[in-house]
Amino acid sequence: MWSLKGGQGTSVVAAMAAVRAAQDHSRRVRLVDLGRDQPAIFGTAVASDSWLCRWTQSGLGADALDRALVELTPNLSLLPRGDGPFNPERTGELVEWLKADDTTTIVDVGTLHRDREEDFAGSVHHRIIAGSDQSILVTRACYLALRRAVNPPVRPTGVVLVAEEGHVLTAGDCEGFIGTPVVAAVAVDPDIARAVDSGMLRTRVPKQALGSLDALAEDQQSRDQGRDRATGVELD
Repeated sequence: MWSLKGGQGTSVVAAMAAVRAAQDHSRRVRLVDLGRDQPAIFGTAVASDSWLCRWTQSGLGADALDRALVELTPNLSLLPRGDGPFNPERTGELVEWLKADDTTTIVDVGTLHRDREEDFAGSVHHRIIAGSDQSILVTRACYLALRRAVNPPVRPTGVVLVAEEGHVLTAGDCEGFIGTPVVAAVAVDPDIARAVDSGMLRTRVPKQALGSLDALAEDQQSRDQGRDRATGVELD
């Protein structure tokens, strides 16, 4: 999940999508934080060595990433970004680790900066998006946000619309601007803000807000089942 303008709600939507996916207790879910806000959103303490950035600067193998995961619920874990520089040379290893098992993974990519497009193709953000099954743009129905999405540096497979009162643009307008279907619409809700402000999103997120992400969760589940069927075929 990513946006093209700050303040669109990408991190909160990614967090809620992870919580929604983890409601299926038969599924393992992990949330990868590239924007630094997920530990604060969930109100969880992070050990100084549980940082993705620190791993990229080390010589540790990919198995160390499993040990860096922070448990949020019994089947939902978080890989925090942490502070410091990210070594892009290890992005390939990270992408391989993300796709190595049947864990459902949601990556909070954060904001893609259009003023650095010339560097985007080889960036960590681009390589993670390119290696993902879905590329979800999170945006508000705001002209200032949508005008940036007309020619995005990467084409989304779907859009999550953060809907708030006062904007005249509709979901159909957004689809026309971006050229990609709106797969979910999350209403701006004071209860979501209160859950985030108190660090209690994992237990107090409104049911209606989670329900608005059902289509995303069901689509990912169908992908997981398809992958399971494909890997279970025996060839004579």
